[in-house]
Parts: sequence; structure tokens; C-alpha cells
Amino acid sequence: MLDKLMFRKKPCFSIITFLKDYLELFSRYTKIPIEYKDLLTFHGSTALMNKKDNDSLWVRVFYSDSDRIEIDKKLKEVYSLLHSDGSNTTEPYLNIDAVDYCTFGNSKPFRIKVRNIINDNFTYFYIKKGDASRIYGLELEHMLSPYNLNFLVYQNTLIEEHIAGIPGDDFINEMLIKCSKVEKNQIAKSFVKFNERCMIRLLGDMRSYNYVITPIHDFDKVIYKIRSIDFDQQSFEGNLKVYRPQFFKENLKMVELVKNCLSKSSVDQYKIEERAIVARRILSNESRLTHLLKCMLNDHISTKENIFKLRNEIFKLTSYSMFKKSNSMGEILKASFNFIKRNYENHQMLSIRN
Repeated sequence: MLDKLMFRKKPCFSIITFLKDYLELFSRYTKIPIEYKDLLTFHGSTALMNKKDNDSLWVRVFYSDSDRIEIDKKLKEVYSLLHSDGSNTTEPYLNIDAVDYCTFGNSKPFRIKVRNIINDNFTYFYIKKGDASRIYGLELEHMLSPYNLNFLVYQNTLIEEHIAGIPGDDFINEMLIKCSKVEKNQIAKSFVKFNERCMIRLLGDMRSYNYVITPIHDFDKVIYKIRSIDFDQQSFEGNLKVYRPQFFKENLKMVELVKNCLSKSSVDQYKIEERAIVARRILSNESRLTHLLKCMLNDHISTKENIFKLRNEIFKLTSYSMFKKSNSMGEILKASFNFIKRNYENHQMLSIRN
């Protein structure tokens, strides 16, 4: 599997002027009252355990009484900017129940739990270090997946809404075995499509704990959708397999599910369907996507070694000359989208002629 293929820890890439201008153009960049560095001033913490009483890798942090009053107020303002009109009209009805800090991963996020004191409904949002890779990943997910994403950026801080769902590893280990044959067929189909979408848009490291599974009740059945929740590894690694979830050992049960539930012709059919869907999203978001790719073409979000390795691997797979000429991750991604669009449009023309 892939653990040994991801050699180096991905660095955090700064936000260049081109990307900042893009974020301002599409209302993603706005001044916020509290930044990531401000939350690092906590005075103490306690480990949070999961339902099996194992370390969750999150700690609950505590601030001095005077700091907490100010931090709580600013966090409510951030919540309003992210989920409402930015006014303070909702602040009296909100309570910051907890501030948690993750000690694992690249982004080392803070998770903020916000509760409505009138009805006890609660939600989360995250405050993370601003990283260009992750921002590109969020924007590409917003445009090319079935899901819209809500996030804000200011200087070196990234604010993200919570993505709800059952953690993939929990679902695989505890719930998959309880699913019916029909449900397992549907989950296998979703994994094939998810695998294809990640490869097309170069989203890496989709191990089971980096995505969630969302059950949707539809008349007399449940449809399971797979959704990414981690975008740190957008267009960084040089090994093509890193962008294909099927090659991670954490997803082995999902791969076995596909083998047991789907024929090769069905897998091929679902791959073609997903490519066509992504191609249509590329075409419908062409103007915005062109702006984003211009940023990536002027940015450095990987190493030369990774870029050359990846372009050569994809060229061997596709024989598409544009990959061979790519000298940045932005150019590789642009070639990927052109390849998908070209194939889609060619098949469309063939269908019309027939």
C-alpha cells in the first residue's frame, strides 16, 4: 500500500497575491476579528477520548477568564461571518461550548463548538493555518464535486464550516457489516465514483479517516454518499497512486466490497459516468476555474521532483502530450481537465452523429 510512498511531510504553502486576489473576487477573503495565532495562547488542555476511550488526538483547551470573554465574543463574530450576514444580532443567542485543538496532521486545527442557547442546536467550525494547497483543494471541491463549501480566508488564517457525516474509518469498521446487499452495492458504486473524482482533480491522501460517509434516506432505501473532509494533499505528491483512494490500506474493505459487489463492466460504467459529470462541472464553472488555474500556474505548491514524476506517470497512462509538457502542478491539473473535457466532447459529438 501507500504509507511508504508518501515520504515527506507536506509543507504549508503561503497565500500568494494572485490567490488572494482570486479569493477577494469570489468573496472568500474578508477581515476576521480573531486569527489562528490568537488561539494558540491557551493556558492549559485536557485530552479528549473517543467513545471507545481511546485518545482522539484532540485536546480541549482553556484560556484565562479575561481572555476567554474576549475570545468567545470574537468567535461568535466569526460564526456570524461564516453562517450569517456578519452582524451581531445573533450573538446573544449563541454560546461557545468548547474550543478543541488537534495535535495530529498538517493543519493543526482548532474546532469551535457553537450552541444556540434557545433550542440547544449546535454546530462546529474550524480555524486553521492558511495553506494555499488546502485552499485550492476547497475551491476545486466546491466546483467539481456535488457539494458546495463555505470557508473564509484572512492573511494566514482559514475558517472552514463543519462537514457532517460518519467518519469513513468508523463506518467501515462498525457499520459496513450491518448493511444490506443492496446498500453494499450502492456504497461500492459511490466508492468507485469517489475514487475517480479524486484522481481527476488530484486530491491525495484520501484514507478512510479523511472522508465521511453520509446516508441519505430516499423513499424506501438509503443512499450512501462519500465526501472528502481533508484537502491538505491537493496537488502535492508525485506518485499518481496517492490520488487514488483504492491504494490505501485503510480503504481495503471498500476495495474488497467493489470486487465482491460490482462486475468489471459496472465499474467501467461508473467511471465513465463520473468523468462525464466532472466534465460538465468543468464546463459550467469554466470562468471561475480558469481564474483558479491561473493562480496555480503562478504558484509553487509542490517540488520539481514531484511535478516531473507525476506528469510522467499520467502521460504513460493517457499518452496525452499536454501532461508531458507540464512544468507545474497547475499545468498538470489544467491538462487533466482538458483531457476530461476533450474526451467528453468527442463522445458527445459521436453520439450526435450516430
